[in-house]
Amino acid sequence: MKMSSRGTDLLKSVEEYRSHPYDDQTGEEIASWVPGATVGYGHLISESEWPDFCGREIGLLEANHIFAEDLSPFEFCVMGAIEDSFQLDENKFDALVMLAFNIGQAGFKSSSVAKLVNNKHAVTSYFNLEDAWMAWNKSQGKIMRGLVNRRGAEWQMYSDGIYERW
Repeated sequence: MKMSSRGTDLLKSVEEYRSHPYDDQTGEEIASWVPGATVGYGHLISESEWPDFCGREIGLLEANHIFAEDLSPFEFCVMGAIEDSFQLDENKFDALVMLAFNIGQAGFKSSSVAKLVNNKHAVTSYFNLEDAWMAWNKSQGKIMRGLVNRRGAEWQMYSDGIYERW
């Protein structure tokens, strides 16, 4: 399965194209590598990749290419973590990929979200799937308005098939 064009368009609008490396925590452009160094549409720059991006601008064509490469492992992650993923409606698959893209593959695979999608009666610390989904609202231990909004948009996509940015 592949994320739909509506899903990728929404994810790209949420990640927002940035042509120069920046710190994902502060949004400030950076001249030296930090954990959370990011460029393009949410591409996390590893320390070993830093020399490839340091001090240069990336264009939209390159950002789109990197985004497509970055997205594929998350599509496979969702397909691997969700039983019968091929039977998911497009909006549900898209929302799950968008969540995984943000919380990481390991976070997604071990999440209560994945457990509850696979088995709505799974025992978790959450009352239901929506509560488990919305719990991914923190960065560095603090509730972040942007993550609350993002989770709301993802949940709206998952539950109602509505693809809207907040």
